[in-house]
Amino acid sequence: MDIIKIILQVLLGITSVLLTLLILLHKGRGGGMSDMFGGGMTSSMGSSGVAERNLNRITIILGLIWGAVIIGLALVLRFSIEV
Repeated sequence: MDIIKIILQVLLGITSVLLTLLILLHKGRGGGMSDMFGGGMTSSMGSSGVAERNLNRITIILGLIWGAVIIGLALVLRFSIEV
């Protein structure tokens, strides 16, 4: 059970970092932190619609994997038998 726990923890760390990076890659909608740090300038350099849709899809899929890893890790920790 320890090897599964270690694998899930490593997978959780990797997916957390990737999910954070993917969320930061999204185009700012304005009126928030992105405008404070120069996000208003990116409107003229915006990505294409296809790239934005693919980024959304990858982010959603990675978010679902992240959630599944958290649930799996919680189940492993809950039902692991300590000796």
